[in-house]
Amino acid sequence: MGSFEFSQSNQIFKNRDVLREDYTPEELVGRDEELSEYHSALQPVINNELPSNIFLYGKSGVGKTAATRFLLDRLQDAARSIHDLDLHAVRINCDGLNTSYQVAVTIINRLRSPEDQIPMTGYPQSKVYQFLWEELDQYGTILIILDEVDHVNDDSLLYQIPRARDNGYVTSAKIGLIGISNDLSYREGLSAKVQSSLCEKEVYFPPYDAGELRKVLEQRTQVAFRDDALSEDVIPLCAAYGAKDSGDARQAINLLLEAGDIARNENAPQVTKPHVDQAKRKLESDQITTGVSKLTEHARLTLYALTTFAADGETPVTSPTIRERYLALCSSSGIDPLSHRQMQSHLSELKMMGVITGKERNLGRRGGKKVLYGLNYDLGLITETLADTIDEIGVHRSIQSFAKNCSEQ
Repeated sequence: MGSFEFSQSNQIFKNRDVLREDYTPEELVGRDEELSEYHSALQPVINNELPSNIFLYGKSGVGKTAATRFLLDRLQDAARSIHDLDLHAVRINCDGLNTSYQVAVTIINRLRSPEDQIPMTGYPQSKVYQFLWEELDQYGTILIILDEVDHVNDDSLLYQIPRARDNGYVTSAKIGLIGISNDLSYREGLSAKVQSSLCEKEVYFPPYDAGELRKVLEQRTQVAFRDDALSEDVIPLCAAYGAKDSGDARQAINLLLEAGDIARNENAPQVTKPHVDQAKRKLESDQITTGVSKLTEHARLTLYALTTFAADGETPVTSPTIRERYLALCSSSGIDPLSHRQMQSHLSELKMMGVITGKERNLGRRGGKKVLYGLNYDLGLITETLADTIDEIGVHRSIQSFAKNCSEQ
């Protein structure tokens, strides 16, 4: 039996914690234009004026939350030196909060003392909103930051908060609402009345390009790693992978962190390209496994059908083509198939998760527009993740070399 004694190992890392998600650097690199717009939108606060309502949108990992922490820290520091400015901020992550009611209760409990909390159920919504206005009106200027606001299924609170002062719900508080969304189409789904208030000021965060990601990684590396702990190709490689995967800085930083952990576990003197390649495969495997584990049986069958075309080198393909294979897989295993529309919704879900790609192509005047689908990850990785489904359904001839442990179809 091996030795499992713990001892400090600092050969690779100088300060590993700066690669964690909750770390905010002293300066944000690669987001100058966005920070300038965001700073201007927050300026009324420091002037002790009514705050603007601000909507930030862009894909995950492009700096929205980091920019918010960065600017709010500086805003609150500046506000402390202004004697007649009473500034408070409440940040709520809406992941797991599906309704305005739940968000309102969470805000109330964040503002109240621990012994004065209210439950998530039991009160009429009007009473919860009354509690909310009473809490908010105890402050001078208060900013409410709703991160991942697209998780909230109704827009009642998004309509009520910006109008609370005009409607007489609060008399003294100056309330500003900051909504943050990873869903680029979320804004279009809001009612016109909510758009006009929540989106008073908008800041779009585009994906990072490889050059910007290199600057982000270089900044973290100076603090996170010891001198000469990275080979020269590590940062360019992590930046290239991050730029390819939707310009996600968090993804690039996680890749660098995982590569560092692998090198340290191997007691290697340096993080090298093989460590990055190994880290990339592990992170992708973890991401796919987590995502696919939450899928329904038919979503997995839909992914399996697309995977067989990828194995034959026939992707990208249209949803009607995928459906033919999906129907064949259902028939061979005695499973009642879903309608084309229901199967299509699973393709959309898989695309949103990032497991597959879906690109719209114009097929000309007669053909119209079609979405062509393909896999977004290594074929072997997908078949490994679908192992249980393949065992149940059987191995399609196209993936026999990738599914050695599965029974033959």
